[in-house]
Amino acid sequence: MPVKLRLQRHGKKGKPFFWIVAADARSKRDGKFLDKLGIYNPNTNPATIELDVDGAVKWLENGAQPTDTARAILSYKGALLKKHLAGGVKKGALTEEEAEKKFEAWLEEKEAKIAAKKDNLSKEEQEARKKALDAEKEVNAKREAEAKEADAAVAAEAEGAAVTEEGEPEANAEKEVDQETAEEAKTEKKD
Repeated sequence: MPVKLRLQRHGKKGKPFFWIVAADARSKRDGKFLDKLGIYNPNTNPATIELDVDGAVKWLENGAQPTDTARAILSYKGALLKKHLAGGVKKGALTEEEAEKKFEAWLEEKEAKIAAKKDNLSKEEQEARKKALDAEKEVNAKREAEAKEADAAVAAEAEGAAVTEEGEPEANAEKEVDQETAEEAKTEKKD
């Protein structure tokens, strides 16, 4: 029975996550599997990967073939390196302790890279938030300045209208008299 290490899709539409499984090559993608080795969630940044490295190495040593994506994940988590080191131990090129030290050193280096990436992402996110806040403050300041100018213009127009009404009372009175005589003339024509 040919065994493949592959991804099994779960999750909802547009938000997939995957199980990393050892399955018969003839079974369906999301069908029956032999062993669940871990999970892979590409929706997070960086992607979340949990893997049983020892279980994956056991399957690789027994002849299971990973798919391309599964191979990349196994390489990322160090399962392929651990298999390689185990082969060196079997041949006598390394001792078990040396292989374990090399693997631990590689894991520490990998974790440092992941931590640096997370730090950079958080810094970039904070900078983007700060830029957005500054831009919003600038827009609000412009709006307030325009509102003050508009209020000042309305107040100036109101003052100007009040001055003309108070300064020319005779002209206003004449206009009122003219309107009254025009209305009287209209009513007389109707009669």
